[in-house]
Amino acid sequence: MEKLIEKMIEFVGIFVYFIIALALSLILVGVSFVFATKKADPEKISAYECGFDPFDDARSRFDIQFYLVAILFIIFDLETAFLFPWAVSLRRIGLPGLIAMGIFLGLLLIGFIYEWKKGALQWE
Repeated sequence: MEKLIEKMIEFVGIFVYFIIALALSLILVGVSFVFATKKADPEKISAYECGFDPFDDARSRFDIQFYLVAILFIIFDLETAFLFPWAVSLRRIGLPGLIAMGIFLGLLLIGFIYEWKKGALQWE
């Protein structure tokens, strides 16, 4: 029984941490309910989607420009996500890693030039 109590004592710190975290989160939620603004203006609580009136027909057509910009954002967001770990580990991966990243960036550059030539970057 004493061994069980000794093992349980090791977890007291974690238990106290969870109790403090729970209490703090409940206090913060309670404070936000007490001091929150009760009346919001209609403009602040209205839905907002891509600059379109949210009360139109849901089946209305979108300009293809929105999709092209979204694709460009995703492409360059992924590029950034791959560049950070690559830069950190460049010394370990050496020349093959440099060549692989060069090919990757070259493919992205080809896609960017294609989008540029198609006029995706010019807003009308």
